[in-house]
Amino acid sequence: MDDIPEDDLEESRAALAPTLDATAALLPWVEKSRPPRFDPKLNERWVEASTTLEQAWSQRHGASADDVRPAVFKLYGIALETADSDCLRLGEALAGAADRLEEGNPSPRLIAALTATIECLDDPLGLEQEAFAERARHFAERLETTASANDASQRSLLLDRLFVSEAHEQLELLRDALAALPPDAYVLTTEALKLAQDAESLEIWGVMHLARQFADSVTRYANELDGTAAREQLLALIDTLGKTIDAVAA
Repeated sequence: MDDIPEDDLEESRAALAPTLDATAALLPWVEKSRPPRFDPKLNERWVEASTTLEQAWSQRHGASADDVRPAVFKLYGIALETADSDCLRLGEALAGAADRLEEGNPSPRLIAALTATIECLDDPLGLEQEAFAERARHFAERLETTASANDASQRSLLLDRLFVSEAHEQLELLRDALAALPPDAYVLTTEALKLAQDAESLEIWGVMHLARQFADSVTRYANELDGTAAREQLLALIDTLGKTIDAVAA
């Protein structure tokens, strides 16, 4: 290179510049034109089934209580059609977890694993999501492990104390939202449902039911939250929640 005159190098660079620029401009198009791994119609059905499952799971304590298992097996049927090993393993793991749910009293870890899996599956790219195979293997393994685990493990005092601490912070958020003018219905509902979900994951059923009752009451009094009767009832529920939460780690 030292023997090549600098002027010649500059001329070469100048001559190559248009080619290099054109190549660089084509790279994004090359990436975009990557052929799909699965039939587009099959992927559309997968995306639709994943969304249906997510909706059924999020409403499993209400109108969709009986819809989770059919939604799981609908997705499993599509997994069988893909003939993809990672997809098949995930479908089988979901089906196994659904069977455990039918047995009653599922472990908090199984509920958490199902929640994480179903939320991740609700992706508009579906099977064509770039990290799908890696995610499928990860969640399949997690579901398999939790579904086969012994549920007789003892409660953790540390987890209970952590829950109590965080739950009281949520109660303060509820009190602040109720004291606002007008009361913040969105915060009241979302924080109560979050508290219910946290309690469910630790099998603290009393707190879970009270938190859901609070969320239902906010919805029922949606147009009169600034009224005295509604405020008094919601404050009473918060006080009851506080006493119930204190009893968790007592």
